[in-house]
Amino acid sequence: MRAALVAEYRKLVTTRMWWLLLLVMLVYMAFVAAVLAWALTQGQATTGTSNRPVTLTAEEIVRAVYTVSVSIGYVFPVIVGALVVTAEYRHRTLTPTLLADPSRDRMVTAKLVTGLGVGLVFGLLGTIVSTAAGAGVLALLHKPTGLDAAATWRTLGLSVVALGVWALVGVALGTVITNQVAAIVVLLAFTQFLEPVLRAVLAATSWGKGIGKFLPGSAGEAITGGSFYSASGLSQLLSHWWAGLLVLLGYAVVLAVVGRLTTLRRDVA
Repeated sequence: MRAALVAEYRKLVTTRMWWLLLLVMLVYMAFVAAVLAWALTQGQATTGTSNRPVTLTAEEIVRAVYTVSVSIGYVFPVIVGALVVTAEYRHRTLTPTLLADPSRDRMVTAKLVTGLGVGLVFGLLGTIVSTAAGAGVLALLHKPTGLDAAATWRTLGLSVVALGVWALVGVALGTVITNQVAAIVVLLAFTQFLEPVLRAVLAATSWGKGIGKFLPGSAGEAITGGSFYSASGLSQLLSHWWAGLLVLLGYAVVLAVVGRLTTLRRDVA
């Protein structure tokens, strides 16, 4: 198992894609956190269901700003996770990988562990950057930063965990959709368009609120205890962080099992 983990680690870090995505994520998250910190302190937000103004508390503002990596930036670790698998098919390295170690279960496990590791790195750095940018703007505006509260640090820690699990979801999806371009297109379409629209629609209906809680994006945000979307009424979240963690892990497990029993059972040319 150690050899498989080392091999997966080397295959990932010897490419440029992971750190390019990380760099883009950090710049993007710093920008969004800074803008959001300014915007939320200028007046009232509006709900996504009734368009009525709502006043966010200082704690809700802090959480919304510091967790932008979970509510918006999770697309980066989930894509990196998918690349851990799809790169094998694009560059035709799966055959030598299996020749070196024929155990496909061990290969999948090693890829999941590697994906979790890189996801935690993305989560840690993304959370640090968004917190630094957001706290800087809040301090300049003479607003509470919340950095003296234990609850804030708990949220930051859970943000790192959530992004790590998102990378797991990406690896698992890569075992199902092995074409790299197709996997990236599906992830971008789902995370940036389909799920946000679906969450807003479900939040506007009495019967859909309970369903929206179990969507992957909502589950990820539930891990941190809230987000801009939930604070402004655009979505409903599960009431416990561990429930969100279990739901998001459930997506990863189901996708990995499906991929192992279908795509990864096929013969490799």
